[in-house]
Amino acid sequence: MKHSGRFGDYGGFYVPEVLMPVLEELEEAFYRFYEDEKFTAELAHLSKYYAGRPSPLYHAKRFSEHVGFNVYLKREDLLHGGAHKVNNTLGQGLLAKYMGKTKLIAETGAGQHGLATAMIGALFGMETKIFMGVTDIERQSVNVHKMKLCGAEVVPIEGGTGTLKDAINDALRYWTAHVTDTFYLFGSACGPHPYPTIVKHFQGCIGKETRQQCLDQIGRLPDVVVACVGGGSNAIGMFSGFLDDEDVKLVGVEAGGRSLSSGQHAATLVAGRVGILHGAKAYLLQDKEGQVRETESVSAGLDYPAVGPEHCMLKDTGRVEYVAAQDDEALDAFELLTKTEGILPALESSHALAYLMGQKGKLNREQTAVANLSGRGDKDVSIVEEHRPLEQ
Repeated sequence: MKHSGRFGDYGGFYVPEVLMPVLEELEEAFYRFYEDEKFTAELAHLSKYYAGRPSPLYHAKRFSEHVGFNVYLKREDLLHGGAHKVNNTLGQGLLAKYMGKTKLIAETGAGQHGLATAMIGALFGMETKIFMGVTDIERQSVNVHKMKLCGAEVVPIEGGTGTLKDAINDALRYWTAHVTDTFYLFGSACGPHPYPTIVKHFQGCIGKETRQQCLDQIGRLPDVVVACVGGGSNAIGMFSGFLDDEDVKLVGVEAGGRSLSSGQHAATLVAGRVGILHGAKAYLLQDKEGQVRETESVSAGLDYPAVGPEHCMLKDTGRVEYVAAQDDEALDAFELLTKTEGILPALESSHALAYLMGQKGKLNREQTAVANLSGRGDKDVSIVEEHRPLEQ
């Protein structure tokens, strides 16, 4: 069923007039192909044999012992490319192919979406440009190198804070001038309609799989489902499988930076106000004059001042609880999972794990929580080393 582009009062498409026809073309193509037998069969084949779906649901027993309740991890970190991002880039990349587009552009913060787009550009033989802020290029150099190895051009963005917000600004500007042959492969569940709906659809496999895996492995649904939230793609994909299960508590964890009181954080749903950014109405981090505030997080992938419109609606309705984890808490969680399970979580995912660590003594041994391990932490080792240097 065609979506209106609104999630309650949020969403919409607030874009330059030149982009209206291309967004309408994208919407029409999505609804033409997303249930098309040939399209879905090709996507299912690539998801299984290229990306590695389904990803396993893993009982983290030693981590569970530490927090005092059962913790299961949805292992999106095991997918090709090391994150959930490939679910969406495969879907949108295939859509671009079916639409006859020959070039891909994308924005990226931590580099996981950029890498996933570069991989799909190589897979489908499409010229690919990745827009990335210079701050993120410096702190995610390994992913930048991987993108270039896949044949993508990485376009450094020096404006603003040199992070994800600025990369999106320039990607939208470029797209405005190259709409005929170029497909903008948007990475998160935000931006103008129809992107929030498209990204949710292609990431919905996470929640659908997890729900069935819980029934198969645990014999029931979990008590709590938690995911990190930046723009919100991995979280909306996970939550979509449980929205109708009212007994399942859903928790989204944003980046609190060094502290919420400093104003330098990325906890949009916890501390933001309603505004418009990148084509959609949503909660934003703003100053008193309504200017978008600079953000800060130890995690490049959560360093964004807005959030997807459906998350805004879910906050207002109370279906999802949104909280913030600070940098030190995320680093603690990174260290704990690595030392107890031999699994290096992305610093994004570490925020979700930090919430679970904070539930110690609040949940009992009979209760079960599922965390979406949205990515692996290889890309973040140098950042962790900078903040938590190992003893010689």
